[in-house]
Amino acid sequence: QVRLEESGGGGVQPGGSLRLSCAVAGTMFSHSDMGWYRQAPGHLRELVGTIGHNFDTFYEDSVQGRFTISRSNPNKTVSLQMNSLKPEDTGVYYCYCRFNGMEYWGSGTPVTVSV
Repeated sequence: QVRLEESGGGGVQPGGSLRLSCAVAGTMFSHSDMGWYRQAPGHLRELVGTIGHNFDTFYEDSVQGRFTISRSNPNKTVSLQMNSLKPEDTGVYYCYCRFNGMEYWGSGTPVTVSV
């Protein structure tokens, strides 16, 4: 079975940094397109950023320049480095994987940015 397990969430102050990781099992990871989504309380899940199997990256405008997505194919992990965090970054962050026309989700890791 395909499993995506996020880790690294927690509480930070505005302006702080946090690094999220997602460990992937059950797919050919190097052939998979990966991404991070988030869902704030009372809001729909939204795209944060993606990193393709070719290592091309894309970021939502609000996180551009602050967040960096990366992947390690040998470790089968994808990471999200979040810097200069803002309260509006608060939410549950989900790891996403697309492989062979199918998509998979992790269960999410919460991030809270507050004083």
